Amino acid sequence: MFRARPTTTTDEAANTPRREGRLPRAWRAAHEPAAGVPRWARRVAYAVPLVVLPSGIWRLGVLFAPDKRGGAIEDWAMNGYVVFLTLVSEALAFTAVGLVARWGEVFPRWMPGWGGRRVPTAAAVVPATVGATILTLVFTVIAIVTTVTQTKINGDPLPADYPSRAGGWETAYFYASYAPLVLWGPMLGLLTYAYWRRRRSATAGPHSC
Repeated sequence: MFRARPTTTTDEAANTPRREGRLPRAWRAAHEPAAGVPRWARRVAYAVPLVVLPSGIWRLGVLFAPDKRGGAIEDWAMNGYVVFLTLVSEALAFTAVGLVARWGEVFPRWMPGWGGRRVPTAAAVVPATVGATILTLVFTVIAIVTTVTQTKINGDPLPADYPSRAGGWETAYFYASYAPLVLWGPMLGLLTYAYWRRRRSATAGPHSC
């Protein structure tokens, strides 16, 4: 005698919670906003990795160049350096999200010895301030001066094979890829100030003067 297999109705299937994948769960945890973060700050933080991405895409094009650094560096070494620099740049850009996300104020549970503890304000503000200063100096100040004057920091003219001197679409593509980096430092500085003010207000409490 055969038993009838239980059937699942449409309503039951709709009400059954679906298991969230590991990647979506990690993405949601990484972007979970901290309490009191304004919407504009979240938008700025999420935009920082996108500001850095075009330069990384341009840089990865070096992997397909037939002549890398005039042969002064082995291709495998140059390719490894390009990939490493691109990944590190995006990782550093993503740290801006920590200035608006919950993991930027409370250490994640999986961190041994620190999980669940509050992140010291200075531990986030000091390196972020230093980073914003360096990025602004390099990409907002020096890069603009170099572009306008077409010279290096020491005053020497840029080499003939520098991308900005190639002309045509190559130069346009180079500038379109690197121009967004002008915003990286100022955006990080703005997020750092907002983070400091928010943590300071939370520490002072509603009854402070």
